[in-house]
Amino acid sequence: MPDFDIDFSDERRQEMIDYVVRKYGSDHVAQIVTFGTMAARGSIRDVGRAMAIPYATVDSIAKLVPMELNITLEKALKASQELRQRYDTDPQVHELIDMARQLEGMPRNASTHAAGVVITDRPVSEYVPLAKNNDSIVTQYTMTTLEELGLLKMDFLGLRNLSVIHDAQGMIREKDPDFQIEKIPLDDQKVFDMLSAGSTDGVFQFESGGMRSVIMQLKPEHLEDLIAVISLYRPGPMDSIPRYIECRHHPEKVRFRHPLLRDILDVTYGCIVYQEQVMQIFRSLAGYSLGRADIVRRAMSKKKAAVMEKERQIFIYGLVNEDGTVEVEGCIRRGVDEETAKAIFGEMESFASYAFNKSHATAYATLSYQTAWLKCYYPREYLAALLTSVLDNTNKLARYIAECVRLGIRVLPPHVNLSRNGFTVDGQDIRFGLLAIRNLGKGFISSLLQERDENGSYTSFYNFCKRMYGKDLNRRALESLVKCGALDQLGYNRRQMLESVASVLESLDADKRRNVEGQLGFFDSLTPKAAEEEFTVGPMQDLSIADKLAMEKEVTGMYLSGHPMAEYLEEYDRLHAAKTGDLLDEELDRYHDGDNVTLLGILTKVRLKVTKNNSTMAFVTVEDMFGSIEALVFPNTLTQYAPLIAEGNIVQMRGRVSMREDEETKLVCEQVLPAPEKGHHVEGAPKRKTKRPGLYLKVPGKESPLYEKAKKYLLIFDGPTPLYVYFEDTKKLMLAPTAMRVDVNDVLLRELRKVLGNANVAFVKE
Repeated sequence: MPDFDIDFSDERRQEMIDYVVRKYGSDHVAQIVTFGTMAARGSIRDVGRAMAIPYATVDSIAKLVPMELNITLEKALKASQELRQRYDTDPQVHELIDMARQLEGMPRNASTHAAGVVITDRPVSEYVPLAKNNDSIVTQYTMTTLEELGLLKMDFLGLRNLSVIHDAQGMIREKDPDFQIEKIPLDDQKVFDMLSAGSTDGVFQFESGGMRSVIMQLKPEHLEDLIAVISLYRPGPMDSIPRYIECRHHPEKVRFRHPLLRDILDVTYGCIVYQEQVMQIFRSLAGYSLGRADIVRRAMSKKKAAVMEKERQIFIYGLVNEDGTVEVEGCIRRGVDEETAKAIFGEMESFASYAFNKSHATAYATLSYQTAWLKCYYPREYLAALLTSVLDNTNKLARYIAECVRLGIRVLPPHVNLSRNGFTVDGQDIRFGLLAIRNLGKGFISSLLQERDENGSYTSFYNFCKRMYGKDLNRRALESLVKCGALDQLGYNRRQMLESVASVLESLDADKRRNVEGQLGFFDSLTPKAAEEEFTVGPMQDLSIADKLAMEKEVTGMYLSGHPMAEYLEEYDRLHAAKTGDLLDEELDRYHDGDNVTLLGILTKVRLKVTKNNSTMAFVTVEDMFGSIEALVFPNTLTQYAPLIAEGNIVQMRGRVSMREDEETKLVCEQVLPAPEKGHHVEGAPKRKTKRPGLYLKVPGKESPLYEKAKKYLLIFDGPTPLYVYFEDTKKLMLAPTAMRVDVNDVLLRELRKVLGNANVAFVKE
């Protein structure tokens, strides 16, 4: 079956599909069905569920199956000694695995191919039966059967990175109208130096921990190196990576199994890397035609054992027709000894099923280089486009914002006078996009931008409300804009604006009703400037920093004007703390099931649950500057560390990584420690000489009457200052939740000292 893979940007992909449907007709185009099969681990889990075996037991068995590509239960029993032992000694496990082996490989569910489309000259239904999968028309045959029927299949792939490059190029052209990404030099040493240093966050194909490690070892010097790495970093060819890197740095160590291989493998330092090289080897060593070499390459890639065994003999000994003509000379006739020929064929056979063709790898390497070049020379434009592309992925958003911080680029909060739909460049910084704000419809954002472009910037809070009234502005949208800071610097602080949202909207509603009745509104009788002067809000103290951060988090999913963990950035390396974004990113492949890690983060959500044994456990969301992850705190651990496990607390949490196929990665908490504090030694961190700014209290215990009385004063004087409490009974200092931050003043200090004593109250200023 003809099979074409074409990469488009996300927008262009849909345009192409729509074009194909318009050109050929909807009855001539259909998507392709795929059947998910019962894989080794999955079959154990499904059978265990059907047999009503406790999940913990089934999970422990499934995790003994090695995480290898195309692993089977038969191979797993040979590879895992512990799995074999449990299979041989535990009757229940024996029955579970035997039943799973019977179901392994069988279809489990039907879904739609992510990109595959069949295009036919007559209606598709004349060739294959069709079905409906949600709103999609799909074939009832899989791509393998369609291949046997000789139908045309095309893969229209939507590649996010093409959209990122397109958007970045658009921003660059605002400064340099003639810029074209296709015209950048492909041999820029500064770009290769950046890659060699491991600065690959946001670089297509090179973000994973494994790829970063390889590229740092290789130290690429030209595009050919990137093409080879992309091709090698796959199961099978991956085993050749150490050899490739060694020979790349020491060409004198390159060895060829036969002189005929030199011209073919010289560019890859003696390693078979590309499908084209496989075809060249068949042609040069055994005399295959191009057509026959391609047929064998396909047979190798699809592991057709019968075809391969036949071709092995032809490759080594040749093929003579019945009339005595030689169709294929074979290696021996061409001067390659039998042992060498067998070794070369075996190497190709094990490799070809995973290999890239070089043209595919070259296209991807070029994209990788372009993203690296943009990051190197236009980091603000590129990262702004990259951030826009992951607006729906909070963890990736946090990770790329952290990369901006590392590069010294500030990511500023959204603003109605400066932001557009997505992230944009604002001077030397990046400005948050309006699409990131919840409760704002696309129609409202479009109206906001159009009004601003046509009539200038919004001059005040009232001016914004007046101009946007009747354009999908409602209370929720207005409150969201205030909470995230998008209306800051328009005359009032956030508390004043939030308090006046209802009155402003009611006033505008009343004006509209009077105008409908043919009467002038109160503000309409005045000039625009006079109307704004007439609208005033009394003085109010602004929200505390903690409240602002909490509201920003509420309406954007991110902290914008700061981050509770920002002051702890230097602690991550000292504590060897893992980053939550790295834990959750499967592409990085940095952490694995069962790894012991330390997290340093703020507890943003604590949910308690009563277990079947009538004990209480907690599901805790831990957030740092790189993302968030859920932690499971089982009853014994919760009992031991309950005082520290509260929303708003910043803690060190130690535990093991739990990775399951059917859910997101989690942390199983085993220990909780207070956040590292200045002047207080924390295990794993060096001692410090000074305390962090804040109000410090020393109390007998969490349940002591003195502490309860002190809290009453603290609740009256809420403000921006962090509160630290030292409990004498547990000998632990903890940062109080953000809701307990205080406004430190003489009255508060005097009353606290009356309750706790002068020696037990201290205020450390900035």
